[in-house]
Amino acid sequence: MKKIQGTVTTPKGFEAAAYAAGIKYQNRTDMAIIYSTSPCISAGVYTTNVVKAAPVLWDKAITDSKELVNAVVVNSGIANACTGAEGFSYCEEIAKTTQEALHITHQILLGSTGVIGMQLPLDKIKKGVEKLATLKEATLKKGQMAAKAIMTTDTKAKEIAVEIKVGEQTVTLGAMAKGSGMIHPNMCTMLAFIMTDANIEKEALQAALSEDVVSTYNMISVDGDTSTNDTVLLLANGQAKNPIIKKGTTEFAAFQEALHYINEYLAKEIAGDGEGATALFEVQVKGAKTIEDARIIAKSVACSNLTKTAIAGHDANWGRILCAMGYSGVIFNPDQAKLYFESEAGKILIMEEGVGVSFDEEKASKILSEKKVKALIELKEGTSTATAWGCDLTHGYIDINADYRS
Repeated sequence: MKKIQGTVTTPKGFEAAAYAAGIKYQNRTDMAIIYSTSPCISAGVYTTNVVKAAPVLWDKAITDSKELVNAVVVNSGIANACTGAEGFSYCEEIAKTTQEALHITHQILLGSTGVIGMQLPLDKIKKGVEKLATLKEATLKKGQMAAKAIMTTDTKAKEIAVEIKVGEQTVTLGAMAKGSGMIHPNMCTMLAFIMTDANIEKEALQAALSEDVVSTYNMISVDGDTSTNDTVLLLANGQAKNPIIKKGTTEFAAFQEALHYINEYLAKEIAGDGEGATALFEVQVKGAKTIEDARIIAKSVACSNLTKTAIAGHDANWGRILCAMGYSGVIFNPDQAKLYFESEAGKILIMEEGVGVSFDEEKASKILSEKKVKALIELKEGTSTATAWGCDLTHGYIDINADYRS
């Protein structure tokens, strides 16, 4: 596997564009399209929130079926969530407009992100779709523009591409994502779109995505809120012309590795770009009895507001971490636990056998002042390991969310 410069337009046959439709934001793009020149099979994973946005329901019906897909249309600013039958009918209207604009008959997937409870300005969206159809190109620049168009409170676009060899052919995966707030395990207010030119069975495509989400997007948190709109879509158009990838083969394992690299990268980018955040906070748990125990403890610590504020203050307040471990619901022996803090500034032992050790507070503060901070927890209960990602919690989070609707 090789990481390359790229985005959703990097795999063969994919085009993209962005457009300023004026949905909510002024003087910036707020709509994007990703188009494949040949029909794609698709896979999807969606929010676990009982309240699901209209585009989530729309997309799930398509990815659960055997119908082929030609494009994804995304808007930012308004989520099309809690909008009833009218909101769902807008999905039908937008998809139909897209098919007409692109002169295709295959399905259109949709994504929306933004304010909940508002109806989309359908006329602006439909005009945006018509414009996007004329602007799309298979260039890096157009892909990068699409990644920027789907941002809400994100401070940066999130995109990546990798290559693998399948037989004699080069297979490429390119992706973009957005997410900054309403981020919690079981995905978040996040949208991720992964395009590949791989020739792969639909069953294998869905299995690869469903299995990988567990250890990537489901292991991030910013604020403890699970969104109505979480969507990860994976489309494959087969244009790499590689021998077909099937479950259980070495080629499938190589595809899984590439997909995991992309998903983990985007998950960390989302967690580190949390609203008001100044640092990515990684929590790694080693030596748990089971992988599930390790995941639960790691997420409990990453989600702890008291721990997150300590990270914001560069304060090695290890008691908050041990507390979060203790209320996670996992049974473990705290008298065996060990804790380190680590970053590019170094590594320091903070707690051993369940009690604090003497350490240099100034050095610890310096370690916690970096842009990427890691808490390493050793349990000595077993051999399982898991990692969760979050961010620090600052006054900036309140500033952004106190008046989000305005």
